[in-house]
Amino acid sequence: MTDPNATNGTDRVAEVAAALDDVDIIVNVQGDEPTITGASIDLAVQILMDNPDAVMSTLATPLRNRQQLEDTACVKVVFDSKGRALYFSRSVIPHPREGIREEHFTQSPTLFYQHIGLYAYRRDFLLRLSQLPQTEWEKTESLEQLRVLYHGYSIMVGVVDEVTFGIDTPEDYRRFIDKITTDEL
Repeated sequence: MTDPNATNGTDRVAEVAAALDDVDIIVNVQGDEPTITGASIDLAVQILMDNPDAVMSTLATPLRNRQQLEDTACVKVVFDSKGRALYFSRSVIPHPREGIREEHFTQSPTLFYQHIGLYAYRRDFLLRLSQLPQTEWEKTESLEQLRVLYHGYSIMVGVVDEVTFGIDTPEDYRRFIDKITTDEL
């Protein structure tokens, strides 16, 4: 349906968005997030509606355990006091100098956040983004949102208290199938 040579999902979504000239906000729910709720999708859109200067939004949820935190398939995000992303990584961020402790997962506010694979873009920005060159950050981490930050744009981050079930590995898929067959999602 889109150019098979597209570098990533953002570029494929931008290709479709180019034909939607009467739409202001485009939402990209990544296929590896099958359990994301409609309320979460609505929040990503609402963030853009409430912040007219914002060009892009995404979501995060508190990380609840060490295994998930240390999993490189689980993308982490840190953001500032206004909800603007500072960085996304497959590594532990922030990285506690004195080591990871169990209370890090129960403190309020939480220290660690998992990025949820959902983006909302202003259409004009998405078209501009797809023309920007990939960066070394993006290539190294294999995270397309790092292109946005590198080129000086902000990504607004909304926080949801939603257990997400991203499917990034064959093991994740097996766990997902086990959960839906036992109705534990």
